[in-house]
Amino acid sequence: MKLTDIGYGNYVASERVLAVCSPDAAPIKRLVAEAKEKGRVVDVTCGKKTKSVLLIDNGTVLLCALTTDKTAERLENDDSDV
Repeated sequence: MKLTDIGYGNYVASERVLAVCSPDAAPIKRLVAEAKEKGRVVDVTCGKKTKSVLLIDNGTVLLCALTTDKTAERLENDDSDV
């Protein structure tokens, strides 16, 4: 299992990430709101502004402080096992 640093000492299993989305799009805002109601949101921003939303294969939604570009780059290029 490859773990990717998504900022502030938080890691995600790379193969479980389905999508990296911008939090500004209306459908993503609705998806985050619905996930919050169901208790399926994990906020790993450490109090910073949410700049990307990661959709995980089990229905969990991660709120991340890294930009979508930076998050996607880290997911693509991470060759290290943690």
